[in-house]
Amino acid sequence: MDLVFLYIFIISFIATLVRSTFGFGESLVAVPLLSIFIPIGVAVPLSVLISVLVALVVVIQDHSKIQLNSAKWLILFAIPGIPIGLLILIYGNELWVKTGLGTLIILYSLYAMFGKNTFRLDTDNKAWLFICGFLSGVLGGVYGLNGPPLVIYGNMRKWSPKDFRATLQGYFLPASLIGVTGYIFKGLITTEALKYFMVSLPAVFPAIFLGRYLNHKLNNSSFFKYVYGGLLLIGIFLVILCLFNIKT
Repeated sequence: MDLVFLYIFIISFIATLVRSTFGFGESLVAVPLLSIFIPIGVAVPLSVLISVLVALVVVIQDHSKIQLNSAKWLILFAIPGIPIGLLILIYGNELWVKTGLGTLIILYSLYAMFGKNTFRLDTDNKAWLFICGFLSGVLGGVYGLNGPPLVIYGNMRKWSPKDFRATLQGYFLPASLIGVTGYIFKGLITTEALKYFMVSLPAVFPAIFLGRYLNHKLNNSSFFKYVYGGLLLIGIFLVILCLFNIKT
């Protein structure tokens, strides 16, 4: 049990550092790694609880950087997607959902890194806000993985690293609170999840402030290269983990 606590502490620090630096991604790191040692039904609520805390601190820190109109519509369009994601989490085939998600992340990351797509949005677009917001709600409900659709929208809008980090937290705070409410309603916020959340707290707070410092050091040209490189690694990890599970 002590080793499990240490493992949760380390993963919580790394995942929060990623989230605070890039604005998203702690679930992309935390959920697959935590699910090696604790049940997926505990790892996902734990990740969402950490998400609420990180978003709250960052919103307090950098509220002036939030693109309020974008965040508002992304939240509204995510709401109908969250219950769909919860149904998939409860009744879906975990192996195939993980494999499909990992494959999509890999394909899009490669396209974003090496493709010649110059498409950009100079102003908010309701159709793209709906697509990215709704898909973010679905993925957030399934595995707390709201980030990839939000990355797509932020990239199209060409937000700066500071704006990207702050705006996503303006989205994540209410969206994660809605997710937590759904988890409570479905009985997924257990004593075990709360216990692990308390273990993670000493790791989460220093990682938030270190991540803010690193975010402010990134320039616009390199920011999304790091983001998509990280997504690519996580997608590969998800697929490999699922293939390993198939063989065992």
